[in-house]
Amino acid sequence: MTQHLYLLTGASRGMGLAMAEQLLSADHFLVCISRHTNEILASRAAKLGCQLEQWPLDLERSLDAAAKLKQWLASQKTGSFVSATLINNAGVMPGVAPLSESDPIDLSWALRVGLEAPLLLTAAFLGATASWNIPRKVLNISSGLGRRAMASQAGYCAAKAGMDHFTRCLALDEARKPLGAKVCSLAPGVIDTAMQVQLRAAEASAFPDKQNFVDLKVNDQLTSPDMAATQVLAYLARPDFGQQPIADVRD
Repeated sequence: MTQHLYLLTGASRGMGLAMAEQLLSADHFLVCISRHTNEILASRAAKLGCQLEQWPLDLERSLDAAAKLKQWLASQKTGSFVSATLINNAGVMPGVAPLSESDPIDLSWALRVGLEAPLLLTAAFLGATASWNIPRKVLNISSGLGRRAMASQAGYCAAKAGMDHFTRCLALDEARKPLGAKVCSLAPGVIDTAMQVQLRAAEASAFPDKQNFVDLKVNDQLTSPDMAATQVLAYLARPDFGQQPIADVRD
C-alpha cells in the first residue's frame, strides 16, 4: 500500500475546494469534511482513480466531527497509509461589526468552526494515529488577521490568533516525541473568496479598513483560490515544513 492520507476541512468552496481538486491523485486517499458534498469532485476522483470520502458535517458540532474522525481512523488497518496529513482549512467570518454590536450566536459559530473544531480534530487525528509509525503533518490555515488586529473583526482575529498559538504549543508537544508530527499554522495570503466580498460589502462607518479591501480588488492584488491552493500545497510539501510553527506562504 502506497497511499497518502489527506484529511481536509472546508473543502466545498474557495481555496478548500481548489485544494481538494489538486489533491486528487491515484496514490491519495482524500477525506473531505464540509457541510456539503460536491458531485463534481466525486466524479473527478472516480476518473483519476483517487479514493475519496466526503463527510457532510457541520463543524460547529465539533465534538461530533472529532468523534467521527477518531472512530474512522481507528477503523483503518495498520499499514494502510504511508503518510497522513490533516489540513484544518475551514473557517467562517462573523458579521463585520464592533464587538459591542456583534451577535453572540454569530461569534460563537465563528469560534467553534474556526478554533474549537481545528483543536479537537487535531487532537483526534494525532491521538488516533500515534502508533502508525509513518510521517504525519498538521497544516492549519491561518490568516494575517491572526497576527495583526483589525477593528470590527474581533471574532475572526481571535479564532486565527488562537489557532496560531495552539499550533505553537502543539509543536512543542510533538517535538518531544520520537515520531512527532510536523505542524504549521500557515497564512495563505489575500485570496479572492467570499470573505473578501463580505468585507467589501461592510458598512464603512462600522469598518474603517473597508477601503483597503476595496482597493485590493480594484488593483487586482488578490490571489485566485486555485493559485493560493497551489502555493499552500507546495509549502506543505517543502522538506522544511514544520521547522517554523508559524509561517506565511509568501515567506
